[in-house]
Amino acid sequence: MKKFRWLAVIVLSMNASLLFGAENLGIFSGHGDLGNVLKPGSAGFDAVKGEYLVAGGGENMWFTNDAFHFVWAKTFGDFIFTADVRWIGTNGNTHRKACLIVRQTPGPDSAYADAALHGSGLTSLQYRETAGSTTHEIQSNVSAPGRVRLEKRGDYVSMSVAQAGEELQPAGGSFRIHFEEPFYVGLGVCAHDNNAVEQAVFSNVSLTPVVTPTNVIRTAGTLEVINIASTDRRVIYRTTNHIEAPNWSRDGMNFLYNSAGRICQLPVTNGTPQLLDTGTAIKCNNDHGISPDGTQFVVSDQTGADNKSRIQLLPLAGGTPLLITTNAPSYWHGWSPDGKTLAYCAERGGEFDIYTIPVTGGEETRLTTSKGLDDGPDYSPDGKYIYFNSERSGLMQIWRMKSDGSEQEQVTVDDFNNWFAHPSPDGKWIVFISFPKEVVGHPANKDVQLRLMPAAGGKIQTLAKLFGGQGTINVPSWSPDSKNVAFVSYQPVYP
Repeated sequence: MKKFRWLAVIVLSMNASLLFGAENLGIFSGHGDLGNVLKPGSAGFDAVKGEYLVAGGGENMWFTNDAFHFVWAKTFGDFIFTADVRWIGTNGNTHRKACLIVRQTPGPDSAYADAALHGSGLTSLQYRETAGSTTHEIQSNVSAPGRVRLEKRGDYVSMSVAQAGEELQPAGGSFRIHFEEPFYVGLGVCAHDNNAVEQAVFSNVSLTPVVTPTNVIRTAGTLEVINIASTDRRVIYRTTNHIEAPNWSRDGMNFLYNSAGRICQLPVTNGTPQLLDTGTAIKCNNDHGISPDGTQFVVSDQTGADNKSRIQLLPLAGGTPLLITTNAPSYWHGWSPDGKTLAYCAERGGEFDIYTIPVTGGEETRLTTSKGLDDGPDYSPDGKYIYFNSERSGLMQIWRMKSDGSEQEQVTVDDFNNWFAHPSPDGKWIVFISFPKEVVGHPANKDVQLRLMPAAGGKIQTLAKLFGGQGTINVPSWSPDSKNVAFVSYQPVYP
């Protein structure tokens, strides 16, 4: 069935090309309607102005099938695809889409990725990972850009945007999707109303093949949030500085993250980062977090002469740090719901294990004694359990134990290395990061997955596939309502 649908689309495209004249398609080879389109679209190229006028109908480009008008070229390899985009008219559906697209096939259920400018100004990097699967997106924090870029580098696709007259800047966020060669790259317009036809103009269009370096020298970081119900992602903040490990404040208004040894506070919406005063603690790593009552936070800081991490306590607004752990190294990961106890990973005598200590300091208590690394402790919201990751059974897997260290049991059993389990505030979910089985430790710049499992047990779901690892989700980062998770993704910066 797919074969005949593909052939039918190609015939449509060929007929449309003859109607406008093949020479009027510029850099593209054909065009036609994909999917169930009630009113036919059209496409033409003005060589003098260098503009493509694309008209498209169709109900939507979303879920498991698409309906729109597609102007395409068959191509191979990595590319940078750029165009200025503007709508004709202002009265169309706010969800209408003008897109730069890469598709595996012309089929309406094809795997694809696109940079989509909506009628409302929303601009998203959208994708369907496999044929017939559900579409997802990464929403940009830039509205109504005048110029858009879609970029494929290996198995990663990303988007850049710019307002009219400005330079393109990466929108932040990328996703992993594999396209078999050849594939289709082109322009698309969807009316988001099967009884309408909408028009968009694409100008200064370029499709440039690129050679992607295999070694990653430098990365940019994007703080994102992902909705666990839809698995759609939203860009909060992108920077060429290295950032790590967002905490979500208890009132839901801010994030804390670390960068260059310092802690920054970032509003969830419409704000810029502010450096917090952490006194003498100026070598903070990515193990930090906020107290249950939202008044304090802890950092794991390496400012001492031995450069070993120790846990220190500060007011949430910043101030003078109070040393909690004198022994080192100690890396904070969890805070008991009653606010009285800190859980952390520490190396003592050559073994990394899970420890707890009163938030006021004092004697530490060792909870794990198995050979091999135990790391990443975080409390369940009722305080009964501590979740952690351990390599005692071979690969790194998620475990849990009673908060006193008793009844240690394995939670995940699979072919990944699973790290940093974080229970949701409502106690229903556990989010964690997974590395391929061949990856040792939790290094940076790896193909990783954010995964979600029910706390009561059940099927594990992949929330996102991304380029990340160290710094992505080391510490608790749930929204207070348990609907979203914050994390950092990374993108290579190419010359």
